Amino acid sequence: MAAAVAAAAASSEAPAATATAKPEAGDEDSRDVRVLQSLRGKICEAKNLLPYLGPNKMRDCFCTVNLDQEEVYRTQVVEKSLSPFFSEEFYFEIPRTFQYLSFYVYDKNVLQRDLRIGKVAIKKEDLCNHSGIETWFSLQPVDSNSEVQGKVHLELKLNELITDNGTVCQQLVVHIKACHGLPLINGQSCDPYATVSLVGPSRNDQKKTKVKKKTSNPQFNEIFYFEVTRSSSYTRKSQFQVEEEDIEKLEIRIDLWNNGNLVQDVFLGEIKVPVNVLRNDSSHQAWYLLQPKDNGNKPSKTDDLGSLRLNICYTEDCVLPSEYYGPLKTLLLKSPDIQPISASAAYILGEICRDKNDAVLPLVRLLLHHDKLVPFATAVAELDLKDTQEANTIFRGNSLATRCLDEMMKIVGGHYLKVTLKPILDEICESSKSCEIDPIKLKEGDNVENNKENLRYYVDKVFSTIIESSMSCPTVMCDIFYSLRQMATQRFPNDPHVQYSAVSSFVFLRFFAVAVVSPHTFHLRPHHPDAQTVRTLTLISKTIQTLGSWGSLSKSKSSFKETFMCEFFKMFQEERYIRAVKKFLDEISSTETKESSGTSEPVHLKEGEMYKRAQGRTRIGKKNFKKRWFCLTSRELTYHRQPGSKDAIYTIPVKNILAVEKLEESSFNKKNMFQVIHTEKPLYVQANNCVEANEWIDVLRRVSRCNQNRLSFYHPSVYLNGNWLCCQEASENTLGCKPSTAGVPADIRIDIDEDRETERIYSLFTLSMLKLQKMEEACGTIAVYQGPQKEPDDYSNFVIEDSVTTFKTIQQIKSIIEKLSEPHEKYRKKRSSSAKYGSKENPIVGKAS
Repeated sequence: MAAAVAAAAASSEAPAATATAKPEAGDEDSRDVRVLQSLRGKICEAKNLLPYLGPNKMRDCFCTVNLDQEEVYRTQVVEKSLSPFFSEEFYFEIPRTFQYLSFYVYDKNVLQRDLRIGKVAIKKEDLCNHSGIETWFSLQPVDSNSEVQGKVHLELKLNELITDNGTVCQQLVVHIKACHGLPLINGQSCDPYATVSLVGPSRNDQKKTKVKKKTSNPQFNEIFYFEVTRSSSYTRKSQFQVEEEDIEKLEIRIDLWNNGNLVQDVFLGEIKVPVNVLRNDSSHQAWYLLQPKDNGNKPSKTDDLGSLRLNICYTEDCVLPSEYYGPLKTLLLKSPDIQPISASAAYILGEICRDKNDAVLPLVRLLLHHDKLVPFATAVAELDLKDTQEANTIFRGNSLATRCLDEMMKIVGGHYLKVTLKPILDEICESSKSCEIDPIKLKEGDNVENNKENLRYYVDKVFSTIIESSMSCPTVMCDIFYSLRQMATQRFPNDPHVQYSAVSSFVFLRFFAVAVVSPHTFHLRPHHPDAQTVRTLTLISKTIQTLGSWGSLSKSKSSFKETFMCEFFKMFQEERYIRAVKKFLDEISSTETKESSGTSEPVHLKEGEMYKRAQGRTRIGKKNFKKRWFCLTSRELTYHRQPGSKDAIYTIPVKNILAVEKLEESSFNKKNMFQVIHTEKPLYVQANNCVEANEWIDVLRRVSRCNQNRLSFYHPSVYLNGNWLCCQEASENTLGCKPSTAGVPADIRIDIDEDRETERIYSLFTLSMLKLQKMEEACGTIAVYQGPQKEPDDYSNFVIEDSVTTFKTIQQIKSIIEKLSEPHEKYRKKRSSSAKYGSKENPIVGKAS
């Protein structure tokens, strides 16, 4: 069968699979390979948390996401609940190595320290087992002795020692060199020290290093000596070798502690190294990962602490140099031109992926980057329309077309939503106006008429804001809406309203209504709103989406099932609302050139709370750090005393930024610091965690990438006491001692790394190769038997309109993936061989207690 279809495919016209040349496999320099980690997920809810023992059993709960012990995300507090519903989505790039991804559930305490109720800790290597699957995890107890992160650099040696009376014995030399990546204690770098012990059946000799102040990467460089064998057990035959019975029983234990000064010292982790590692070699040097303490001594049965429902998707991409992705990129970018579209590489990817959403994000981003999304989305939408039998169900499904458009609107419509909805959503979320109109849900003392007026005020404000926003609608969205409108009219020529419902089903139902009910998902609010606000936003969203569809379909009745909503909606059943909706849909689905009112407005890029080093001096002459609210637009970086403040304390025009770089921890003994070098004095900023610091550095570099006079070199440390700490140069104006970071994508609004997106697609094809082969077999079956068979189970779920063209595309995909796998495999081998076990990059996982 396959041979027959292959012969047919060979005779037809189809794009070549290898349009661009690539280097010989294995030529890639590993320094050019980028290993990029990202985490996407959702903290859904917790249930059955332990109640308080007193009369008030409820808790005020929040949840954090931690890389080892570093908190990188925090949900909003859900008050008075033992089954808090968080519903908060998160996404971030992971800028460093980690052992565990942990989720902690806390009980908020205003007067004392927040109480950790329990945790879910997942090893990095186990994350793939939970990818994209919503799972309930049992909460585990939080033990301070098990909360560890970081690694230790250790060297052991055996020396021969001649005593005063001339006899010879063995001496163990323990050189504790350094630690790396110790956790923050109360948000600050710790004051670490180490205890070094030689432990055996009848001995426990312990020694201690000096305390290193305010650092998470202490350089101890201290040497300790222990007598291992006595002169009576020494023989010439085993010169430089410890006796068998002794070496098997002794081990070196390193315990790391944070010096508490006036309070109790905090355990940071331990390692245990058996002395018998020196059996075959008189010297041993390696990095070890810190381990928890006394793991084996925990009680086997603990109280049921409750459960946490999570959805986690961790990805690690090894992105090769650009030239390797040429053939795959070429094949994907030709997808919009393939007839039929179902035979294209992009469509086939959507068909074979277990979850279409996995395929949609990299596809949409790659096609957007090359201006190919509009023709591709138009083609797959046309395929959808063929199967749509009734005009009132147009684009209501969850197909590849609708998912592509949903993702496109999220990517390109972010700024549009901010300038349109953010002000009114902030007003709704920050006010305490009740809008409940369901008689069953009304609280005691509520006035339903007042609530109805509050809700009407918000609906009118949201609605008028939307219909007046057409000039800000991104061009890509307008172009696709225009295509949808034209196709819908052709598909249902006798329905005059379908041209509007085709557009409103996206812009009202899947864009504005979703953003209103879930503002945190679109980054319009930092967190999932509280229960009362969620209810208000739900009522507004339901009204807005009904207004959009009602206005576009010109219905005389609403589609609400609830009587109270039908009564409320009567307020909006006026001709002016229908006219307003149609006018808005006309404007956003037009190809006429618009002079956008938003072009002169600065684009809001990022904001958040961080610490900045004071530009001046305090009374005692020392520099200090202050908490400030930072805001970055496409024009300027400002910081304010508090969120929402109109008056900036300090402003840096984006055009004046010369470089944005990380700052060495040793500069101020603080982690997660970066510097914004501009035409005045550098601005030194400390972010709350490594993820936040990475995001700020990334967006600041993007927005200033094309600035004139950008620095080629910079100082990675600071100028203090008359010299640069990094290079010891005395002049403050001396040229930097380290090359500045290379440029990054310049598009401020849409940061698209096309190599990374293509690498994602390569990974998806690799993971779905079995299904791709089944699709290939299905093409052969269809080509030979010219139609569906009695038992079409193997291919009935595939859309195969042209088996010959589809078969040829699959052949090209397989060939390209096979060739691209070669440099990946060579890099993996090179990486595993270069990262020697025990190196800093690949530390030894020592045994726990």
